Amino acid sequence: MKKKSTTVKKILSRIGFIIIIIALWELVYLLGVEVLGLWKSYTIPSPQGVWERCVDMFSFDYTGMSIYAAVAASLLRAFIGFAISVVIGAVLGFLISKFKYLQENLKPIILGIQTLPSVCWVPFAILWFGLDQSAVIFVIIVGSAFSIAMAVDNGIQNVDPLYIRAAKTMGVSQSQLYFKVIIPAAQPMLIAGLKSGWSFAWRALMAAEMMISMIGLGQILDAARSIESDINKVTLIMLIIIVIGTIIDRVIFTNWENAVRRRYGLDRDRK
Repeated sequence: MKKKSTTVKKILSRIGFIIIIIALWELVYLLGVEVLGLWKSYTIPSPQGVWERCVDMFSFDYTGMSIYAAVAASLLRAFIGFAISVVIGAVLGFLISKFKYLQENLKPIILGIQTLPSVCWVPFAILWFGLDQSAVIFVIIVGSAFSIAMAVDNGIQNVDPLYIRAAKTMGVSQSQLYFKVIIPAAQPMLIAGLKSGWSFAWRALMAAEMMISMIGLGQILDAARSIESDINKVTLIMLIIIVIGTIIDRVIFTNWENAVRRRYGLDRDRK
């Protein structure tokens, strides 16, 4: 009962905080546009304008691109690209941690590539794959796989050597050492790496969809900016992108991380 009451309080606290943010946003808009005339109304989004676009776009008689189809298309590409990134990143990270030659020579290159914004890969994607869904997925993979690879390498490298020595003393095989000792011990860092990889994948997807014209949230965002010049619609799509990314992070990765922490006795009450 106490836990349920605490959860309700947290939800109410977050709702209250959001209401405060919206109220401050409306106040800044009114002062800057209506009272002081610092900005033009078409350059600054307003809570009312964003809400009107939300009602319009989510209504079933909307004449523009369906927001439901756009969300579905973007999520499908994100999951496909992220799944491939996890496989590539896991293999690459394992190889880097296993072989000193790759650790010394390949890892610095990957760290350098990571500094490139995902949009830099869009020209390569278009030249190699054309204006196709494969091009978008390629950008997602390049934007996410290297981050996951670094997380896997760091997770394995930071496992307490005492665990490894104890396991070898007990005569475990190499495969048992990895699957029974190293991977479980590195799990918290691996999950953190996957969370980071997902955020990179989601951002890379939006960059690719804005540059490569096809149905998706990125295309609606670009059209609202370049064709419609509708700042309220641009803001709405940005909020939708943030909400979807946050929900997936909370539902999948945060719950997984909390479960692992509870399993290993790392969970603790936070005030």
